[in-house]
Amino acid sequence: MTVVRTTTALPQTNTRAQRLTATLLACLLGLSLVFLAGFSHVEALHNGAHDTRHSEGFPCH
Repeated sequence: MTVVRTTTALPQTNTRAQRLTATLLACLLGLSLVFLAGFSHVEALHNGAHDTRHSEGFPCH
């Protein structure tokens, strides 16, 4: 018994405005996560973000 699977590619219908909106939302989410972790009063969350910055070679002092 042979099983044959076929796939078809869907056309990309993203407009420039949709791509721009997605990019801005991704940037906003990323920045909010960085600032929420960086200014958090929860010590474990703040220290985790601090250690991650140092492991990526990003100076933060």
